[in-house]
Amino acid sequence: MFQWGWGKEIIGLEATVPIVSFIPMFMFAILFGLSMDYEVFLLSRVREEYLITKDNDASVIHGIASTARVITSAALIMISVFLGFVLGDDPTIKMMGLGLATAIFVDATIVRIVLVPATMKLMGDANWWIPNWLDRLLPTIDIEGETGLPEPEMETA
Repeated sequence: MFQWGWGKEIIGLEATVPIVSFIPMFMFAILFGLSMDYEVFLLSRVREEYLITKDNDASVIHGIASTARVITSAALIMISVFLGFVLGDDPTIKMMGLGLATAIFVDATIVRIVLVPATMKLMGDANWWIPNWLDRLLPTIDIEGETGLPEPEMETA
């Protein structure tokens, strides 16, 4: 759109413009952080289910099903915000907005819906393998905070 002019009228460009040199690097940094948020959210849910059932396939299905609405909603919000940048006058801001919106769309659809589940299905239980020496070094983190809580007392009547 910006260099070759394909569909430049759609986003309000009058002429082609070169891609500013810092835009790809800046977009990579932003998108890496955003995609890690999705990934941690998705995989922590899949891992929780795997620890309960020890069934990788069911855990992947349940994890994706339970996080799909939240991830899709967050992606739609970010895509809308970034597409709002395209309404500005500055071509550099338009580049950032269109690039980020497109990348979030690809990340939230193709990567989260196709690539992550397919890879986890193919790898099976190897998804959760960790060397013993590393397992001993890493702390045990309980996100829900339920480990170590006392058992609820029974009421006596």
